[in-house]
Amino acid sequence: MQPPAIFLMGPTASGKTYLAVELAQQLNGEIISVDSALVFKGMDIGTAKPTVEERGGIPHHLIDILDPSETFSTGQFRSLALAAMADITGRGKLPILVGGTMLYFNALSKGLAKLPEADPEIRARLDQELADFGKEVLHQRLAMLDPKAAARIHPNDPQRVQRALEVYELSGQALSDFFADTGSTLPYRASKLIVAPSDRAILHIKIAGRFRQMLEQGFLEEVQALYQRGDLDETLPAIRAVGYRQAWAYLQGGMDLPTMTEKAIAATRQLAKRQFTWLRKETDALHFETGDSELLNKVMASISKMI
Repeated sequence: MQPPAIFLMGPTASGKTYLAVELAQQLNGEIISVDSALVFKGMDIGTAKPTVEERGGIPHHLIDILDPSETFSTGQFRSLALAAMADITGRGKLPILVGGTMLYFNALSKGLAKLPEADPEIRARLDQELADFGKEVLHQRLAMLDPKAAARIHPNDPQRVQRALEVYELSGQALSDFFADTGSTLPYRASKLIVAPSDRAILHIKIAGRFRQMLEQGFLEEVQALYQRGDLDETLPAIRAVGYRQAWAYLQGGMDLPTMTEKAIAATRQLAKRQFTWLRKETDALHFETGDSELLNKVMASISKMI
């Protein structure tokens, strides 16, 4: 029988982090972060990265492993996550994967297709086209060539838009076609749990409150430190992260503080909306309510029947 693992999924600000630590303490587990922003060092406040105290003595993997100047692919995540899972299982503990980057969960569960290698010349030309014409034009081109990929990739994610265009140029195939049948399965028996509020308005209130709390905790000072390094810009995945992208524009003089705050909150709500779209596809997951006073007990009761 395959070894067990827990996938704890949910939209941003739904309470996943605290629940994951409680589960790890109860089940002799270790946590693997499934978050495309928590991998970056020096990005703590704006990513709601759990502090040492909040981690409750539980080892957390795939946090603070990269400098913000670096990139991190879905394939890299899958390789590192599988390695961490094997290590945790090998020590007799339970891997608990928690986060809101649903693309990572999907890649882990279903595998990744073998894509064409990157082409420096095509990359350079697409970079120039991005600078000359803007991200909307590239996204519109992708929508004509690969509607499925365009629907999945947000226009504010030019790196993935460019990669999809590059794949099409190199192969003549849509990126979506490569992922139709990866032929790869997860070598674990994953128990999927989703924690989220049933009322979307409650989540919106939590998102707004959390961002304003981040500002009070020094979020702008955190972004200022990154800005002053001089080697980072808004094209990097780290700086494109929700909240950081808006704060970066504010520091460049592109908007005032109230506008930045509202745009960051709106962008986080949009992120949550996209996460809910992914989560609806997880038809074999168990659902739990954010803020339920009996949340841990209900989750433990369900897990005991699954692992």
